[in-house]
Amino acid sequence: MIDFAIFCLTYLKICRYIPRDMVVPDPLLHRAVVEHWVRQAVYQRIGKPLPRVATAPNPLVVNVSARHCHLTPETVEILFGKGHQLTVWKSLYQEGQFAAEETVTLIGPRSRVISNLRILGPCRTLNQIELAYTDAIALGFEFPLRLSGNIEGTPGCVLMGPAGFFEMRQGVIRALRHVHMHPNDAEFYGVENGGDMKLKVGGPCAATFDKLLVRVDKSYRLEVHIDTDEGNACNLRPETSCELIR
Repeated sequence: MIDFAIFCLTYLKICRYIPRDMVVPDPLLHRAVVEHWVRQAVYQRIGKPLPRVATAPNPLVVNVSARHCHLTPETVEILFGKGHQLTVWKSLYQEGQFAAEETVTLIGPRSRVISNLRILGPCRTLNQIELAYTDAIALGFEFPLRLSGNIEGTPGCVLMGPAGFFEMRQGVIRALRHVHMHPNDAEFYGVENGGDMKLKVGGPCAATFDKLLVRVDKSYRLEVHIDTDEGNACNLRPETSCELIR
């Protein structure tokens, strides 16, 4: 059976509906990207005006950000050995970002653990762990809702790797739900960096998430990040319809 995404990409190339200046990700395209292109192609073929969602400069991608950690190069060496560098396991939607093959074990204040905590790369200038509130219950301690990078006054933990232990004095947070945007996307939606939007999720467990933080940068692709608690609450699936609202 021919893969649907590959079929749609081939169809779009044949019909020449892919903009010449649009970068085509490789390998397989994200479903939302394919649907965005196909929607544009279909409306142009039948001669009907595009709905507003199809006129957006980029397709909306909504992903569930599972628990993970960001580490400095020095911490990676403590946990995995002198000179160790992260190995790419899976590329993420944001350009240059990846899930590493390396994982660590998180040890909480009550000696409860979370094993196989994935490291995201590349390395950063600070150590940060992003968990969901259900993880806090399992570990037996509380941590605040914060913007990524704002770790002052947050609780810490101990990380265990194959080569050693590292004590984090702070850095455990639940990350604010947020949307990454290119300036073209921000102009289309009429928002600015640091502002708020709403994410409307359809389906049987439809929900609307308020206070979605807007993050704008020329390097960003349009993508919403919610955590596993939020994703489970609305039963988010690849085919679930999602919409950004001011």
